[in-house]
Amino acid sequence: MLTFEEKLLIITESFPELERKNVSLGRVNFHYKDSSYDQKNVVYHLHPNGNGFVYAGKMTGYQTNDKGMVNIRDFTEKALRSTIRKSILSLTPKVNESELEPEEEIWINDNTVTLTLLKEDDLWNVYSDESLDGTFHSYKQAVHYLEEEGFLRI
Repeated sequence: MLTFEEKLLIITESFPELERKNVSLGRVNFHYKDSSYDQKNVVYHLHPNGNGFVYAGKMTGYQTNDKGMVNIRDFTEKALRSTIRKSILSLTPKVNESELEPEEEIWINDNTVTLTLLKEDDLWNVYSDESLDGTFHSYKQAVHYLEEEGFLRI
């Protein structure tokens, strides 16, 4: 089990986006001020005995209490980092899907054939070396085509 001091060090060094708030009985909360929800506490009541909670109310795969918190008393460093990162992401404002689309990607199949997916103007073009292999109106359509053809994103 990680100590209180170890958990504090992990949180403060790994998550500068969290703001420390000292509360009663030596406990510490860490707030995510950029949360797009009313929920701001990511780490709740981290206690000097090592007990504490991380908000997991918008995540799957965690056994939470009625406040959506998962107990982190026996978490490893890896589990603590992962859970806090997922918690922050679950509270982060969602961006427009098109903002997540890359400008260029390389795809490969089992025969080591590579294709390049490239955004040009408002279209998505798939190239095999210099030759145009296909043109699509959306990133989603291009990805669907490449996956159906057995290609994987590198």
